[in-house]
Amino acid sequence: MNLFQKTLAITLAATSIAVVSTAIADEQKSPEEMAIEYRQGAFSMIKYHFGPMAAMVKGEKEFNAEAFAKNAEAVAALSKFPINGFIEGSDMGETEAKDAIWKNMDDFKKKMETFQVEAASLAEVAKGGDMAAIKPQFGKVGESCKACHKEYKED
Repeated sequence: MNLFQKTLAITLAATSIAVVSTAIADEQKSPEEMAIEYRQGAFSMIKYHFGPMAAMVKGEKEFNAEAFAKNAEAVAALSKFPINGFIEGSDMGETEAKDAIWKNMDDFKKKMETFQVEAASLAEVAKGGDMAAIKPQFGKVGESCKACHKEYKED
């Protein structure tokens, strides 16, 4: 076995151990812990796609209609996921979610639905590539985010 083959074998073995360890660790997590990780992951992905759009709207980054539309489409799709991670009992642990979510779940769900609607509208508007039309709808998406953050997220 040459050095490359040995290195490859060690790398594959280490990767296999890491994958198995992660799977075992996930099995040891409670559904509540997994829900927290799920929603945090969803919000991280939304932020990842939202940031470049914000930079374009603010003029900090050159407007690229195609990139904007792709990011808007991603945010619209991802907007449907976080609510699934707000299961009963997932108010404990390492989370920035305020207790108010579980006390006002109906209101929280309405705010999440508003975010979904506004994000879907942004994706549609973005297809046209007109920043004059995009800016106000982007603002509505941002306001829908702030509505939840204000009441339901620790900063």
